[in-house]
Amino acid sequence: MSTIVAQSRRSLVGSSRDAGSDDLVIVGGLGHVGLPIGLAFANAGLQVVLYDTSEQKAAVVRQGRMPFVEHGAEPILKAVLNKTLRLSASADSISRARLVMIAVGTPVDEYLNPKLRSILEVFTQINAHLRPEQTIIIRSTVYPGTCRQILNFLSADGHAWHVAYCPERIVQGYAIKELPELPQLVAGLSEKALKDAVELFGRVAPKVIPVSVEEAELAKLFANAWRYIQFAVSNQLFMIAQGFGVDFNRLRQVLMDGYGRAATLPMAGFAAGPCLLKDTLQLAAFNNNNFLLGHAAMMVNEGLPNFLVEDLRRRRDLSRTTVGILGMAFKADVDDIRDSLSYKLGKILRFHGAKVLYSDEFANDPTFISTERLLASSDVVIVGVPHSAYQQLVVSEGVEVVDLWGVIRRPKQNHAEHHLAEHPREASETLLRR
Repeated sequence: MSTIVAQSRRSLVGSSRDAGSDDLVIVGGLGHVGLPIGLAFANAGLQVVLYDTSEQKAAVVRQGRMPFVEHGAEPILKAVLNKTLRLSASADSISRARLVMIAVGTPVDEYLNPKLRSILEVFTQINAHLRPEQTIIIRSTVYPGTCRQILNFLSADGHAWHVAYCPERIVQGYAIKELPELPQLVAGLSEKALKDAVELFGRVAPKVIPVSVEEAELAKLFANAWRYIQFAVSNQLFMIAQGFGVDFNRLRQVLMDGYGRAATLPMAGFAAGPCLLKDTLQLAAFNNNNFLLGHAAMMVNEGLPNFLVEDLRRRRDLSRTTVGILGMAFKADVDDIRDSLSYKLGKILRFHGAKVLYSDEFANDPTFISTERLLASSDVVIVGVPHSAYQQLVVSEGVEVVDLWGVIRRPKQNHAEHHLAEHPREASETLLRR
């Protein structure tokens, strides 16, 4: 494998000039997947075009600014913009590149089934700009079997097409850090597709692992379903401990102290965002809805906001209570609010009559208020996501704090909070768990 990677770093740029003026065009190039990986390849010396129709994002990026939080990305953007990185809203740019990467979203529908049509429609829209000699690399998360469907769709014209699948597995907001650190799984439906994909990712990854397309498609879904189930275990145990009057964070530290078999037990907290639940549901749909662990995990994780509200209702009249939610993004230290369970929590609280205030350190919304104002105005504060800035907050004794993550200090810290304060490495690791 190391030989393959070494060869790729020598050969990719030169060979790309034979087929087109650009090395790589990324369809969906200004999104959370496309833009960071585009920066990584441009920073590695490839000529990269980001094809995207979002004028709003393009205007921001052309100023050398990121349209969303991606740690470490902006200095690279400023360095490569209009040098090895260009933006385009014209589909004609697709035909001028040797490699075409697809990095568009693949949501589930109202029946919690994957929207296969969405990615097939992308190929319908750009088909006139694709050439058989190009290698098409799918980076989007797809339902098993989708890559072969795409190949069949393209091959209907009688030509031999080259399709590769390279699943995206980075933590959102940290792609710039993780791409040079994590092995990349690469699959191809032809020898040329596999070779081109290995060469491409060999420029930014420490290791490239060739697999079959079926293995690659399942690997992404398995990884996210596994994480989702892990969080559900912790959330279920949190609920049990809460009903028994036991501090779950304190108990978790006791379990993990010198006991390696419990070392992978995550902290409790919202398991949200556009990937974990969606990919678990895709796996369930693929297995004829026979994925009991996945469905049970969904019930636990999606039920956590309800549990928190019911726990509050046992102690308070919510119609006379102001509840502040700290953190509306779906994970720590990013600004992405997609599928955030903080909004579900707020909706349930309002249904029961509570006045609800929102605040976030990264996400911008005219209805949000400052953290300071939220703390001063709330009877109850619930931590929706553990932004690192919250580790510096001190909340007065008069305000009830619901903090599954254990990140907020109180004048008198409990054992779990004291442990996190004394072990900042573990506290920071909780920020990356989503």
